[in-house]
Amino acid sequence: MQTRRTFIRHLGAAASLPLVMPPLARAASPNGKLRIAGIGVGGKGWGDIELTSKGQIVVANCDIDQHRLDKSAARFGSDVRKYNDWRELLAHAEDVDACTVSTPDHMHAPIALSAIRAGKHVYVQKPLTFTVQEARVLGEATAKHGIMTQMGTQGHSSSGVRMAVALMRQKAVGPVREVHIWTNRPIWPQGIDRPAGSDPVPDYIHWDNWLGVAPARPYKAGVYHPFKWRGWLDFGTGALGDIGCHAFDQFWEGLALTAPTEIWSDGPAPNGETFSSASTVHYLFPGTEYTAESLHLVWYDGGNKPAPETLGLPAGTNLPDGGRVAIGSEGIINGHRLGPDDKFKDYKYPEVQPDDHYQQWTRACLGQGKTTTPFDTFAAPMTEAVLLGNIALRYPGTHLKWDATSMRFTNHNQANAFIKRPYRDGWQVKGLG
Repeated sequence: MQTRRTFIRHLGAAASLPLVMPPLARAASPNGKLRIAGIGVGGKGWGDIELTSKGQIVVANCDIDQHRLDKSAARFGSDVRKYNDWRELLAHAEDVDACTVSTPDHMHAPIALSAIRAGKHVYVQKPLTFTVQEARVLGEATAKHGIMTQMGTQGHSSSGVRMAVALMRQKAVGPVREVHIWTNRPIWPQGIDRPAGSDPVPDYIHWDNWLGVAPARPYKAGVYHPFKWRGWLDFGTGALGDIGCHAFDQFWEGLALTAPTEIWSDGPAPNGETFSSASTVHYLFPGTEYTAESLHLVWYDGGNKPAPETLGLPAGTNLPDGGRVAIGSEGIINGHRLGPDDKFKDYKYPEVQPDDHYQQWTRACLGQGKTTTPFDTFAAPMTEAVLLGNIALRYPGTHLKWDATSMRFTNHNQANAFIKRPYRDGWQVKGLG
């Protein structure tokens, strides 16, 4: 039997090994049901394992918080194995066909890549990864191993996003030249410094496992776990990482976008510990069949919003807390509705049907169809684009020129240092960090 020690030692070695059997033949339980393990089962992770496992079997769960783990066992049955270390779960995963990964951002890639290399289908929360390099590696691994993957951007399968995509593909407002996205995030602390001192680690928290690949730091009650980690540079990807993959989604697909060529921010820069409390980031994308010669996308958070006149609205118009607007030569797409209202009042909207994003992945794992946000062709390249904005935040006013083929900025060597990050000793995964 493989032990935790040997599994950890060989985490990276599996990258060069072929799969033993075709991925769609792995649901080998006697009744043909998918056998799922949840890694990170609190918060959003609770919903992910709950909604992907409908009609299937949960065989194991993992969380660094014993309280959350015990709650999941009470929900899914006493036969569900419980782990506090994801490496131990994967070391004893002979009966696991698929995993959900719903941890803080900094642990998405090492867990997901290890699961992929072990031949498991994976459903990973957004953003897919913490760094650009991790996204690139996960995309390549998905293509190599042929497993079923899905990113947790459930809105992608909603009727609203599908309508927006259809309108862009119909060129309802002509070639799109600008996109403006704004959000009420962050709804957690940002723009703060690291607190001094340390607190005793509760006996139900496995703090070293929570830190994982990130640099070691003392535990502080209520500062990081369970929710406030998103704003910390070592653990989260800020407002852009939290909402960007949701908000970019309809434009990435509807306008057939590819990697941006230039990214810049208006500042302020992070303080070395957390992201700033508000920011604006600009992306310049190459033109496509559905856009003007190029596309300017602007991201706003922390209370920043576009000027109403930019969206064709009267000055002083009170904009909602969040919005997604595409501006074309003939009008705008506001969310999934066309404007101005009087111009498009008789427009015949296409018919679209929503899907269950969670069950779409589950069905695909069982050989019934495909997913719509697979890592290799969708989630990884879009996540790369989103995360480039977080690098631009570090250098306000500097236009970073991006070469996606070489995965580097051509005009800023300092910025290239943030394309990947080193992993803490004892937590390395071959090919990452």
